[in-house]
Amino acid sequence: MRDKVFIETNILVYAHDRSTGRKHDRANELLQKIWEAGNGVISTQVLQELCVTLRKKAAHPLSIIELRRLIQDYLCWEVIVNTADATIQALDLESRFRISFWDALILQAAETAGAAVVYSDDLSNGQKFGSVRVENPLAE
Repeated sequence: MRDKVFIETNILVYAHDRSTGRKHDRANELLQKIWEAGNGVISTQVLQELCVTLRKKAAHPLSIIELRRLIQDYLCWEVIVNTADATIQALDLESRFRISFWDALILQAAETAGAAVVYSDDLSNGQKFGSVRVENPLAE
C-alpha cells in the first residue's frame, strides 16, 4: 500500500464510531494500514464533514476536545484544500460522471493529490473516475 489513498468521510466516521459494528472493525483495520504506510490523503471537506458527523450524528458524540485531538492527528496526512478552482473542477466532474457535487469534490481532491484510490462506501466499488479508482473496504 504505497500509492496515495484518499479516504472519504464515511470511512473515517465508521472507524471512530464503535457503534457501527462490523463497519467499525473494517474501517479501523484499513486506517491502521494507512497510518503504517503513511500514504493517507483527505481534504478540508472531509475534515469538516467528520467534525459535524462525530459531533452531532454519531451514536456517542465526541466532545470538542476529543474531536480537536482527532483532527490534529489527521493533519499529519496530506490535506487537500478545496479552492474556488476546485469547485469549478468538481462541477465539471459532476456533469461528466453524473454524480453528486459532494462526491465530485472528493474525486477532484483525490485527483489533485495524485491518489490512485478513493476508499468510499458511497461511490460504486471498482469504478474508475479518470485516474482515480474507487474501492469500498466495507463490501462483503
